[in-house]
Amino acid sequence: MPPKLTPMKNDTSNPGPRNAQGPETNRAHDRANSFPWPPVLFVAAFIAAWAMAQALPIAWPGVDDSAARVIGIGFGVVGVVLVAWAIAALIGGGTTVMPDKASTALVTSGPYGYFRNPIYLGEVLILLAAAELTKNVWYIATAASFAVLVTVLQILPEERHLEARFGDAYRDYKSRTRRWI
Repeated sequence: MPPKLTPMKNDTSNPGPRNAQGPETNRAHDRANSFPWPPVLFVAAFIAAWAMAQALPIAWPGVDDSAARVIGIGFGVVGVVLVAWAIAALIGGGTTVMPDKASTALVTSGPYGYFRNPIYLGEVLILLAAAELTKNVWYIATAASFAVLVTVLQILPEERHLEARFGDAYRDYKSRTRRWI
């Protein structure tokens, strides 16, 4: 079990590097994004999978037995628990859960001691559970698309934001944890 470090508060006395335009802080310092990509992408993935199943149904390639159903339910339960645990860790660490707001603390405890993006990982697991439970192959495709899009649109900017905000503490944390699994 990795060590559970105390959430680290941002030192507001040093707002970080300034940009060439003047006294405003560097954009990476302000926040990762100005648009809440993860929840929008997550909802879009559900809608897209449903719509694709209506427009272009594909037969389920897996088995439809109780073992497969238990695995599907397990993915969903683990996904929901991971999302809830991660949200509780962020709130407990005194930082925002909103992906379009600035982080005020570096949370490295709870699920963040194992993964850097437990909420997004939980959401992928929920999409995979939906695939098994509905026998809709399109949920697998949207889970993969969600993972790629959330990495490009949110995780990479979030990593730049956290590195600009927390410097060596974030780089050390990043070296000890994995982005996904």
